Amino acid sequence: MSRLLPFICKRTLRPKRLIQVLTPNVCMLPNSTKFSTKSPKNIYLVDDTDNENHGPQRNSNIYTYRTYTCTELRRENVGERVTLCGWLEFQRMNKFLVIRDGYGHTQLLIKDQDVETQLLVKTLPYESVIKVTGTVLTRPEGMINKNQETGEVEVLIETFEVLNKANDNLPFNIREYQKAKEALRMKFRYIDLRFEGMQRNMRVRSDLLMAMRTYLVNECNFVDVETPTLFKATPGGAQEFIVPTRFPGQFYSLVQSPQQFKQMLMAGAIDRYFQIARCYRDEGSRSDRQPEFTQLDIEMSFTDCKGVMNLVEELLQYSWPSILKPLPRRFPQITYKEAMEKYGTDKPDLRFHFHLQNCTVACKKLATTDNFAAYYILFEEPHVHLSTSIKQKLKRLSQNYPKAKFIQSKITNWKDWFLRMSGVFGEESCDILRQLIHAKGNSVLFLAYGDWKHVVSLLGTCRLEYVEHVEAQGIKVKDDSFHPVWVTDFPLFEEGENANGLQSNHHPFTAPHPEDVGLLQTEPLKARSLAYDLVLNGNEIAGGSIRIHDSRQQKFIFDLLNIDDQKMTYMLEMLASGCPPHGGIALGLDRLLATMLNTPSIRDVIAFPKTFEGRDPITGAPSPINEHDKKLYSIDISNKSS
Repeated sequence: MSRLLPFICKRTLRPKRLIQVLTPNVCMLPNSTKFSTKSPKNIYLVDDTDNENHGPQRNSNIYTYRTYTCTELRRENVGERVTLCGWLEFQRMNKFLVIRDGYGHTQLLIKDQDVETQLLVKTLPYESVIKVTGTVLTRPEGMINKNQETGEVEVLIETFEVLNKANDNLPFNIREYQKAKEALRMKFRYIDLRFEGMQRNMRVRSDLLMAMRTYLVNECNFVDVETPTLFKATPGGAQEFIVPTRFPGQFYSLVQSPQQFKQMLMAGAIDRYFQIARCYRDEGSRSDRQPEFTQLDIEMSFTDCKGVMNLVEELLQYSWPSILKPLPRRFPQITYKEAMEKYGTDKPDLRFHFHLQNCTVACKKLATTDNFAAYYILFEEPHVHLSTSIKQKLKRLSQNYPKAKFIQSKITNWKDWFLRMSGVFGEESCDILRQLIHAKGNSVLFLAYGDWKHVVSLLGTCRLEYVEHVEAQGIKVKDDSFHPVWVTDFPLFEEGENANGLQSNHHPFTAPHPEDVGLLQTEPLKARSLAYDLVLNGNEIAGGSIRIHDSRQQKFIFDLLNIDDQKMTYMLEMLASGCPPHGGIALGLDRLLATMLNTPSIRDVIAFPKTFEGRDPITGAPSPINEHDKKLYSIDISNKSS
């Protein structure tokens, strides 16, 4: 295991200065941002050396009986007597050992005459926890491992202690080249966390959250406020988890987000709020979704869309790890309509081109709806690889868009293709298509026509799936950099499940675009909102909006959405109490980290995630409750057999 790279945030360091210590029992440790409770000097120079001798310890080792982690020893430590603690990773010839901890690993050497330790190691299972004390030596010239941070040294063991002997047959080994399947790793997550990649992910996550807190509090004067998890079930939005109480027939729900509480904080003059919040949604899990997740929740009074977006850009610049490729200084913006027409999705992946092209004018004779549209997307050499497997996959996916007709073709002779298509579009339409499509050589063409939303969404799916397929053939398409983009001007509403019904595109507290307020009574589906999403490499990592702060407008929106405002009286009363204009955003931290670290699933950046079924893989929860608890919470479970 190579040493984990240090996490360094791009923040401006303040100059050296004298600090007057106001609190009598708290001071700063030298060369550190940690606090100590030692009696301080009255005036403390940050870069001075403390009078007390701490020996060879580092911040990772204070308060422990180890003197170094397993990644810290170097040639300059030769001759030192050190103590290391960790897991036995490997042994050879009952003489050479490798000890590993969460930071890296170090080679150990047993003395030839130390027969007792040699016999102990011979039968000691890997992953046993050990403590060794010994002297740092230089490795012989021919045994230096240049691929390891500690590869120039080894520790000659003086004392060897087994702190906890592991079982002989653990479910899997900590070897990158023979990783177990995810289901097994999830079941034994406490072992899986020992892998270098998981260690890196957890430490990057911790440092990122710390940097975000630091920026919001120290640089922007935000207030960290905890809001309740147990709340009232509210209409609209995702399915909520219901929590029984001792009051028969009365339930809490777990909050989907702190949305309503943070708006109340704005009314309460906490004008710059944030929280690293746990949120809950009773929805199916997938690679980028969990039933419980973490978001950085932000709200501000007296702001607008630009203010919130600028804050997020500065926040990410400040907290972005230096081990990653940098973000652009400012993020581009695109409207929802532009994103759909160009990329076929409101989560556009800007790492590659291949945009949708409008060809409605050529196919208008096929129109069967007022919202008719036709688009195509073209791939030319060297991206021509329309195999039978990808054709079948795209055909299956096209069934999710029943209002769109779909054509996929591998074309070697354009003249012959247009001749065949004249039977579908007519000769006149094919002549127009010939003028629009300028391809000459071998090409792959995806074309769809029908309902606008279904057409562009289908081709957006084709764009992503086909590029994944091409890259799987070894043809590089995507850029390795980070490409954030703001998507703005979302529709305020979308069609509801009931005929002529409406539902919120974001949530019912989102403010309408000032230019479209007049459409609310006449054509509400055409009204835009003051909502914005931040998309990074095709993943939505943040979403927010300017909120409704006028109780009358909020009541009107509730009525349009057929929400009983009697159930939301407390929100209307809060807005009518003198609530300032406000807006905010929530960054999905799990999805952000998964995108940053390029992991295939957000489960790789969560310490103890749920499975696809929403279960805890370690304990098997959810699980049945006993009869006492059923009676206490007035729960009657009837098992119905079909």
